Amino acid sequence: MKKTHLAAALALAGIFAVFGQIAAQDAPKKLTAEQWRADVKFLGDELPKRHRNAFHRLKREDYETAVKNLYDAVPNLSEEEIVVGLMRVIAMVHDGHTSVIPRSYFRSGIYPIRPYIFSDGLYIRQAEPELADLVGSRIVRIGKMSAEDALKTVAPVAFADNEMGIKAMGPLLLTVPEVLAGLKIVDEKQILTLVIESAGKQRTVELKPRGSFDDIFRATGWADAAKASPPPLYRTHPDEAFYWFEYQKNQKLLYVKHNEIGNKPDDAVDDFYKRVFDLAEINPVDKLVIDLRNNGGGNNTLNREVVVGLIKSRLNKRGKLFVITGRETFSAAQNLVNQIEKYTEAIFVGEPTAGHPNHYGDNRPFTLPNSGLVVRASSLWWQDMDPRDERVWTAPEIATELSFKDYIEGRDPALQAVLDYVPGSTLSELIQAASTADKLGDFAARYKAIKGDPKSKYANTEAAVNTLGYTLLRKNRPADAVEVFRLNAESYPTSANVYDSLGDALAAAGKKDEAIKSYEKALSIDPNYSSSLEAIRRLKGN
Repeated sequence: MKKTHLAAALALAGIFAVFGQIAAQDAPKKLTAEQWRADVKFLGDELPKRHRNAFHRLKREDYETAVKNLYDAVPNLSEEEIVVGLMRVIAMVHDGHTSVIPRSYFRSGIYPIRPYIFSDGLYIRQAEPELADLVGSRIVRIGKMSAEDALKTVAPVAFADNEMGIKAMGPLLLTVPEVLAGLKIVDEKQILTLVIESAGKQRTVELKPRGSFDDIFRATGWADAAKASPPPLYRTHPDEAFYWFEYQKNQKLLYVKHNEIGNKPDDAVDDFYKRVFDLAEINPVDKLVIDLRNNGGGNNTLNREVVVGLIKSRLNKRGKLFVITGRETFSAAQNLVNQIEKYTEAIFVGEPTAGHPNHYGDNRPFTLPNSGLVVRASSLWWQDMDPRDERVWTAPEIATELSFKDYIEGRDPALQAVLDYVPGSTLSELIQAASTADKLGDFAARYKAIKGDPKSKYANTEAAVNTLGYTLLRKNRPADAVEVFRLNAESYPTSANVYDSLGDALAAAGKKDEAIKSYEKALSIDPNYSSSLEAIRRLKGN
């Protein structure tokens, strides 16, 4: 079905672009405290009714407490604080499709800069031409707070599934005067005081808001910190909202940049990918890259032919097919990631996605009676993956981060990781190889080395290593299984399951007392872990 369309042409924050759907409103009338209270109560009552399941990731009592606290506080709050309070309540749902944009209450315009969180800090990536001298500066302080504290303060009002969505949306919220005032990051919304650092020197600057709120979606003609020539491949078609590809014959690389799940007016997505796959079949292509890092979603019914083509492609092999994801990969793009993960041999590279693999979407609007604010609540549950899949994102197998220096010097760590990939270099490949080998050999040492590499930053191998351990047990190799399960316990010391599994291996190895201790460790983490309780009763003869 068609999902919420995010303005994916905005290659800055696919999640924040959901706000672009809501039509501009006239300046609102001044509301009394009782009118605002009525809106708070209406929101508190209606959101759980309208949302498919508002309490999937949120405790009802926490939600009700937040609504009551805002209701009680209204008489002592400014308009900005009330509006931001409503945003905070809605953001508690942790669903990037469920949102409100108080456009009519954001009347001051925006501070005309575009910050971005790089691996080494918050920088001004773009700015209006008149502020070009600020571009490339690291932000040290925003108003009354350090940059780090300001980002932490704005996070609870960002509508997002997970931390990556907040990472995309948070910096843009920091350019909205009413948000900064409502969060008390500034005392006076008409002036934003920044402390910035460039070339090792700090200075203080003052910004005034300009234009309208809609300018947050536009950066045409703005100064940009990136000055490398030629630019990295992913930035070579900045005006292409949908998709494009390039074949680099020397590197035998076919690169596809897919920015929106939609049909280009003069080139349907099916036709586009047919040309991609045809080119891959008749040319010496060694690696196919699908870059979804800036894809905020669209119409997920258009994903099928893309996935079918990937399944049929001769490049659907480990080390041949790669997908780049990031903090803007959301909604229908998350659906595409899910299907690629399930049905192909792709290796994921970059940052985690901004969406939960199983997630809520297809939001529907309702209006608060006095303020006229339009709230959008998700109406459908999209379960592409196993119903027990509670991952907060799709993690890359090879993690890469973009530093500010990478950005200004035109490097792309994600694509470089694809080019540098060596078979057998990831944790999943190491574990898979160990499951078929006759001996473990130096598995433990290699596992620790790869897991300690920043490229494995987001890799969660608990389940895979656990499976390896039981595979070894079935092969009557209890000593090797003990080694593997001990390794898992070192990596995930707060998991009851790893100690329960270690107990199974120790029992199989005839180490009864050690097995009991391992089961007891599992119970110290989860006193109701049934398999450990039963194993202890069995081993003690009770």
